Amino acid sequence: MPARQTDKTSKPAIQKLVKRTAVQGKVAATLPEAMTGKASPAKAAVGDKPAFAYIASLPQPQRGIAESVDALAARTLPGLQRSVKWGMAYYGVGDGWCFSCGGFARHVKLMFINGVTLKPVPPVTPIGMGKATRGVELATLDDLDERQIAEWMKQVTAVPGVGRSKR
Repeated sequence: MPARQTDKTSKPAIQKLVKRTAVQGKVAATLPEAMTGKASPAKAAVGDKPAFAYIASLPQPQRGIAESVDALAARTLPGLQRSVKWGMAYYGVGDGWCFSCGGFARHVKLMFINGVTLKPVPPVTPIGMGKATRGVELATLDDLDERQIAEWMKQVTAVPGVGRSKR
């Protein structure tokens, strides 16, 4: 995974994303119902700024849920790196992206790459994200089990090739 490039992030792309969502006002209506490719029209970019702009573009309650997931990841994982890929925020440490967080019309999907290795295995199997991906769908902040999700974050970043260098 490339190093963070927060200083080299395209400011026009971020401003356009934030401006577009502020002008539309009814962002919730534009969020997809389910995973069918991209979660949003957010442009792919590496770094904190595009991930924060993506999260800020979400309507409530999805924004609050995504902000809480981001804060939990920052507290839980030293060396956390952020990116926007396929219209969602992606998170990683070491040499790989480990999990994603994306807003949808009625929930936020938190998906763990190689989630089949986690104990216990997260309950949701998404369509189009790979056979090993598993996660949870969070409709409210009350659905966010911080203890369990923090444990899954730690487990997935310890998997060689996903979150840590092969030794």
